[in-house]
Amino acid sequence: MITLGNRIKYVRKTNKLNQVEFAKIIGISQGTLSEVEQDKYNPSIETIILIHKNFKVDLEWLLVNLNSSNPYKSKIVGNEVELLTLFRKLPSDEQDEVIGIIELKLKRYNNLK
Repeated sequence: MITLGNRIKYVRKTNKLNQVEFAKIIGISQGTLSEVEQDKYNPSIETIILIHKNFKVDLEWLLVNLNSSNPYKSKIVGNEVELLTLFRKLPSDEQDEVIGIIELKLKRYNNLK
């Protein structure tokens, strides 16, 4: 099982920081960070928020290991919000049809490359 401490350590190592550097950025001591990474101590919500803000880490991934394939997932931007809002208003069978249309468009697009 991947623990909160493991995920925090992953963020630190991904950003090529040692414990002293990372701890300073998130406002805790190196000793506390060491205990957090070893799951001997749970960080405060303030510390979690600082990790999220400073390293652009997805909160769901950090807190409960959801969306584990990409802890640095991008935010929804531009017309994606409108598309998602409209998509959610459709019944599920209509949503399946929209997905089919998008898959067809992608196949055509990829064949043009």
